[in-house]
Formats: sequence, structure tokens, C-alpha cells
Amino acid sequence: MDAAVTVRGLRKRYGATVAVDDVSLDVAGGEIFGLLGPNGSGKTTTVECLQGLRRPDEGTLSVFGFDPCAEPAQVRRLVGSQLQDSALPERLKVWEALRLFSVISPGGPPWERLLDEWGLTGRRNTAFGDLSGGQRQRLFVALALISEPRLVVLDEMTTGLDPAARRVAWDLVAAVRERGTTVVLVTHFMDEAQRLCDRLAVLLDGHVVARGTTAELIASQPRSSAVRSLHRRALTWASSTWWPASRRSPSTTGAGSPSSATGPYSHGSLMRWSTEAWNQRIFELSCPRWRTPTSPSPPRRHPPTRTDRDAGTG
Repeated sequence: MDAAVTVRGLRKRYGATVAVDDVSLDVAGGEIFGLLGPNGSGKTTTVECLQGLRRPDEGTLSVFGFDPCAEPAQVRRLVGSQLQDSALPERLKVWEALRLFSVISPGGPPWERLLDEWGLTGRRNTAFGDLSGGQRQRLFVALALISEPRLVVLDEMTTGLDPAARRVAWDLVAAVRERGTTVVLVTHFMDEAQRLCDRLAVLLDGHVVARGTTAELIASQPRSSAVRSLHRRALTWASSTWWPASRRSPSTTGAGSPSSATGPYSHGSLMRWSTEAWNQRIFELSCPRWRTPTSPSPPRRHPPTRTDRDAGTG
């Protein structure tokens, strides 16, 4: 498939700070391509250069054959985006935002249709400040698609969302791709990249340090005994944190082993709800120097209640 996006030798500096250094990548049409990396790795700067919002110091970029620097108007007609820390006026209503964006970006579908497509009909007259996190993401995706772009850039759209809202956002991203739209997803969540992305590039300190499918990247990493031990320790900590002692089987082998525990909490429910703190514990065990004797312990989180499980949210 032809490349929707091509980047070669991209460099961008902010004073003495090098934000992006020699980044090269290709995004095929119709795929979800992930940019994965920690905060400050250059992900947002890269996509801002792609959209013509920042001018690179070096390198060449192409979006469906157009240069974002030389032909920004053509690129912006083909690209929709939800930028990091997107926000709207608190009192702006959902229908007002959609109508406003439809006037700015003519040629797309009627904005009324987007209300129904993205589940916002019931929130038509709700002010932006009264929307939940998941509802705000629905609105931002609808606004990004209002001009029927061929490429959508989603920059850390699930940061700060609770687990249920994150799953809603993931469904939105999959729905965008099903429309035939190419998606560039910026994230620092490994589980999100594995769930959604066809291919991805891993950025660190402005450099691409790895690229490929998630399966290829996982297979390329050595599974040493130290790593396996680290995972076992983290799993033991997570299971003992969420798994009440009263619900463990007397025959449990290994502290807090969820595979042999009894009670209403399923193993899948436990692991879905413990993902964020499990990853946090992996980080703490990997980098003990970041923990001091006075550092607070990670917050204890709990599995869903019986009501949550009956509703199918656990």
C-alpha cells in the first residue's frame, strides 16, 4: 500500500534542546501507526511538524504527496487532529462546537450526522465543562473527522482517563480506522499500542530506537531470567494488592496467586483493573534508585464491585 506519510531525517531544536533528532518513518494508508515513548521523547513535536504547525530545522516530510512546510493549506484539508491537552470553552455546547467547526472546515458531512455516529445525540445541549472524560474524547474525535480527513492524528487521547473511559476511547480509534482513515496514534501506554497499532515506532530522547509490529518488537527483546523474575515479583505484588486474603484458596501456591484463588473476582477482571499499577510497580522494581525511603507507596486499587461485574464493566 502507498505511504500516506513519509518522514526522512527530521530534526527540530528548541534553543539548545534537541527535541527530535534524525527521525525517519513511513505510515501506510489505512493503518493505525503508533508513536510510543515516554514524555519528552519527541512524539508531539514530530506530529506537529507533520501537520505544518511547526517548521523543522532539517529533514523532509510528505503527507499524501504534499509538503507540510511548503503546502500547509493542502495538508490541513487532508488532516484532522486531536492535539495533546485539547480543550474547548467550558460553556460551549456540543452542538455549538460541531457547528462552529463545520463552518471553519466546509465540505464535510452535516454536523448533525456526527452527533448520532459518535453517540453524542443525548448530549447535544450539554456544555463542554459538564461532559465526562469519555464524552469529551467522543466530541474531539467527531471534531477531528468533521472535514472527512484522510489522516487523523490522535495525541495522547487517553491520558488522565479512567480504565472504562480508556476502553471507550480505544473503540473510537478502531471505528475511525474502519472508515478507511489512516491514524497516527501518539501514546506512552504500552498496552494501548499493543491493542490498537498495526505498526509502531518507539522514540527515546528524540531518536527512533525501534520500529515494527508489536509482535516483532516483543520478539526482539531477550527474555532473561532477570526479566522473568521481575514480572513474577510484579504479578505477586499486584495480585496481593487487589486479591483479598479471605478469597484465596488455602491451597494457593505462591503469595496471592490469582490462578488458584477462589471467590467472585475473575483472573481477567483482576488483571484488567490492575494494569496501570502493575506497570507502575514494574517501573519501581526496574528503577529502585527513583524510590527513596520517604517515598509514598503506590495507591491501593481495588477490583470492581459486584454491581460493576453484573454490568459487565469489570
